[in-house]
Amino acid sequence: MKKLLKEELELRDALKKEWIITNGLGGYASSTVVGCNTRKYHGLLVAPFVAPGRRKVILSKVDESIEVDGNKYNLYTNMTNNYISEGYKYQKSFEKDYIPIFTYKIKDIEIKKLICMEYGKNTVCILYKIKSNGKPAKLTLAPILNNRDFHQMNTNHTYTLKQNIYKQKVSIIIDNQAETPVYMNASEGKYIEHYNDTFNNMYYLEEEKRGFYPEENLVVPGRYEIDITGEEEKEVSFVCSLEDNIDELDVKKVINDEIIRIRKLVISSGLYDLKTEEKYDQKYKEFIQEYIIATDNFVVYRPTFKLHTLIAGYPWFLDWGRDSLISLEGLLLVTRRFEEAKEVLLTLARDIKFGLVPNGYSGFDLRPLYNSSDASLLLFEAVYKYLKYTDDMLFVKGIYSRLKAIIKSYITGIDIENNNIYLDDDYLIVSGTPNTQNTWMDAKYGNYVFTPRNGKAVEINALWYNALKIMQELSGICESKEEANKYKDMAENTKISFTNKFYNKRRKCLYDVIGDGKIRPNQLFSLSLSFPVIEPDSEIAENIIKVVDKKLLTNYGLRTLAKGEPNYVEIYEGDPFKRDASYHQGPAWPWLLGLYYNALKNMIKAETNKPKKQALIEKLEKFCDTTEKSFLEVIDKDGMIGSIGEIYDTIEPYSSKGTPAQAWSVAEVYRIILRK
Repeated sequence: MKKLLKEELELRDALKKEWIITNGLGGYASSTVVGCNTRKYHGLLVAPFVAPGRRKVILSKVDESIEVDGNKYNLYTNMTNNYISEGYKYQKSFEKDYIPIFTYKIKDIEIKKLICMEYGKNTVCILYKIKSNGKPAKLTLAPILNNRDFHQMNTNHTYTLKQNIYKQKVSIIIDNQAETPVYMNASEGKYIEHYNDTFNNMYYLEEEKRGFYPEENLVVPGRYEIDITGEEEKEVSFVCSLEDNIDELDVKKVINDEIIRIRKLVISSGLYDLKTEEKYDQKYKEFIQEYIIATDNFVVYRPTFKLHTLIAGYPWFLDWGRDSLISLEGLLLVTRRFEEAKEVLLTLARDIKFGLVPNGYSGFDLRPLYNSSDASLLLFEAVYKYLKYTDDMLFVKGIYSRLKAIIKSYITGIDIENNNIYLDDDYLIVSGTPNTQNTWMDAKYGNYVFTPRNGKAVEINALWYNALKIMQELSGICESKEEANKYKDMAENTKISFTNKFYNKRRKCLYDVIGDGKIRPNQLFSLSLSFPVIEPDSEIAENIIKVVDKKLLTNYGLRTLAKGEPNYVEIYEGDPFKRDASYHQGPAWPWLLGLYYNALKNMIKAETNKPKKQALIEKLEKFCDTTEKSFLEVIDKDGMIGSIGEIYDTIEPYSSKGTPAQAWSVAEVYRIILRK
């Protein structure tokens, strides 16, 4: 359990610390540890209308106040451009175990606020536990509503509300959208309707930092007033939902069910044995629980597909094919969620078009998007890892024909959405155009592509070789020895060309794209896959690692470009253009540490010289220790509590940037810490 006490809730630092809980559909509740929304994406009910897409901010927050001895104390913290309300001054602590818990102290009254989402529903529940020592008081709950796409903002917006009130239950139609009413309910108290009550110019600090207009209007539909008599412990619940039957909801049961659900995931992960639980210290058990919660946040269900998928990052990403496949091992295989892993693979395989795995789905209409040359090749590695963890050859046989079709398409050529993928005469894959961003370094602003990497990219060809070797093994089981030999010959020809053409003798590492000598981390794909295209015990492998150590490796990730290269950037900041221009030009990405980790493991496995092998083992252990120390220091102190951000600056204070909770960062960093 992570608990921040009052001295750790100083406003300037507290506004940088966030929390999130999710509902398994792509919906979430998220804010800062003092309850002040600093992003347009923050809200207590952010709900997908076509799960996991079309997300809308519905309930922005609930502002609480308490009246005692004739004085009113506001417990909420909000920002406008020139004012900050001071509820944080009464906050005693913030804790995030299974769910976030806020504790406030006013005179002799203590109020605990617990927030939980009902799993599988677009419903958020708040439970208030109130201890009053002899003083009567009045608790007021003022829900603040919104009704907009979570990427947009209601600037200068005037709301129209139609409210239907029955005791404590209220249904509200916002801006005449009768097809999607919002429901609220409190367990007791009196609801008092407000008229034309607009919260003007709520200010989002993080949006201004990101170069966006930071203010919007929200609406306060009314308030609940609850009397508190002296000498009592009282529990009051508030629910906001897109579901109608919330007056039947037992909020304490919702919270308990969520705790039980997470505990079951911890047990089924097998990461510690309950029968011999005493052999694990509390710190390790808390770490495993935090890992399971962090991974679970990204696992969502697509009702239209009747399959699970993986969100790439919170709060703003949806599911991306590339991210899902790279994250699969750390999120679902290490945690033994094999059924969900299989469904993620099926989700991506079902929409293969002309040999391309979708790199994502439209957030509006679920249309598959195909701007990727690597997602299809990453599918081979993910399927192979799934097989190694599960021995589920029946599933692999079922998907084999799709894998075979991908290989055929890459050979004959694919040009949908300007991917321009084809096998050249030298057995290497060409992909992309100067105006296409179809590798993972995909930053694009308008029509300008910052890192097109068109031509023969190093990771695409390492993945191609790996796919051929996997097909060699699988075809021997699913088809024939003759078919296996065909893939074997293709792989051998690819390997010869790769070694001859990608090795940069002057810089003693690999070209990022043939003809492009900039030092980037993508060359590690050549050593980190199940079938490395560069021999792991070779001099070239040693040279690659030396260059990566010297030029790219940091405690929080690998630099995306070596310091000293043209256009190198150390800090990710500024407006959208400036951020996109720097995205893959220096900032460190934690997920890339997984490539480095796998490369060292492959080198250890291949090395026959005992002193060299021992040196590599020691190097790997030191790397794992450094990664563990670095991230355990920031997981609960920087950015999203319990999660890991998308990227990190490469100079002090090494701030977390981009999405505060990123799937492949969580997957790879936790995998390294667990030595999996």
